[in-house]
Amino acid sequence: MKKIILLSVTLSILLSCGNQKDNQQEVNSSGNGHPEWVYNAVIYEVNIRQYTPEGTFRAFSEQLPRLKELGVDILWLMPVQPIGEKDRKGNLGSYYSIRDYTGVNSEFGTLDDFRVLVQEAREMGMKVILDWVANHTSRDAVWVEAHPDWYVRDSLGNLNIMYDWTDIAQVDYTKPEMRAAMIEAMMFWVREADIDGFRCDVAGEIPTDFWEEAKDSLTALKSGLFLLAEAEKPELNESVFDAFYAWDFHHRMNLVAQGKENVDSLRHSLDRMMDRFSPDAIPMFFTSNHDENSWSGTEFERMGDAARSFAVLTYMLPGMPLMYSGQEVGLDHRLAFFEKDSINWDDDRGFSDFYSGLNRIKQTNRALSSQEREGEMIEIGNDQPARVWSFRRLNGGNEVVCLFNFSKDRVKVAFTEMIPGERYVSFPDSAEVTAVKVLDLKPWEYRIYYK
Repeated sequence: MKKIILLSVTLSILLSCGNQKDNQQEVNSSGNGHPEWVYNAVIYEVNIRQYTPEGTFRAFSEQLPRLKELGVDILWLMPVQPIGEKDRKGNLGSYYSIRDYTGVNSEFGTLDDFRVLVQEAREMGMKVILDWVANHTSRDAVWVEAHPDWYVRDSLGNLNIMYDWTDIAQVDYTKPEMRAAMIEAMMFWVREADIDGFRCDVAGEIPTDFWEEAKDSLTALKSGLFLLAEAEKPELNESVFDAFYAWDFHHRMNLVAQGKENVDSLRHSLDRMMDRFSPDAIPMFFTSNHDENSWSGTEFERMGDAARSFAVLTYMLPGMPLMYSGQEVGLDHRLAFFEKDSINWDDDRGFSDFYSGLNRIKQTNRALSSQEREGEMIEIGNDQPARVWSFRRLNGGNEVVCLFNFSKDRVKVAFTEMIPGERYVSFPDSAEVTAVKVLDLKPWEYRIYYK
């Protein structure tokens, strides 16, 4: 059955996201007012503790030229604040058990070291956003002693614990003073380090009206901030957040890779997402992140031979692709979450070239822009729809044709039109190609063409 997905977006032309002398970012005046630099951006999650043997801001700063060369646009740093000691998990504890919102974890360095990192990244044309944990603190946080009434308590009056997070204390959003202090703490990092936005942890657990208050205060301090919600909750993107986690789609990719679902699952997930969210909400697609890597397994454990194809898919869909620390060298290791576990940077399988190629095609093709760019995504019909997903992305005269065999079988597939069409070249070798109507695709094979 031929199925068409069409995404409508508003007009504008993609601007370059190179070096900028002025820290005030131009903001799109339509829709949710996203910063202009997000539309073709690649986001990269930084695990400072595990990134280098030293595990410091200074040591990570030495990697910035490599990441710029790789094609990274936005650096998302996991929390950098001091970690609580009470009920700490492991020897080093969780980044997400924060003791002092305006402090810096001495394990990583100093506030000045962090400032230097932000400035150096900006000079190379990259943005820096900070992970923000607004749902809870550590159980020995400075607020626990100074403001014990700012916390949710259980029936016995003890600090509340959510899920199996036994090292945290949940803050109480019915307390106006706590809300004001939380916003002031977020503003501290914008004022003191000039960061470009926040990735907001478990954003859906927090009242939306708090995020609205926070955004008003933050954007009054610095326009053009980027806000990413670790949530898949449409109301958050209606007035506050620029982007959201495409969690359901991620889980569907895992299931398809494992042979438990077929391509229709991916189509339906994308359709539901576009139906539920406002047209300017940007989905973030990923095959890994810190949670998935440490707790669910690497992309190779979850996706096997399909890992590369699904990584490519995250770049071809309308949204923003995420890379996690070490993915660019094909890291096949679950990083310890509460201990020191340095990343092995050996790249025996050529993943650095693989990701740099994906970053380049994403950033140089208007057709691959996220929403609000007058783009379309149109499915190309074929006679193997349960196994082969074929579609094109279009924007003006720029087109990208994407073919994916999302099955473990070799497939001979016939299309309803000539593929890819005239004057296309193939990715990543830029070789000229001849249009055909039938193709043989190997298990998990992808083919990308553009003009």
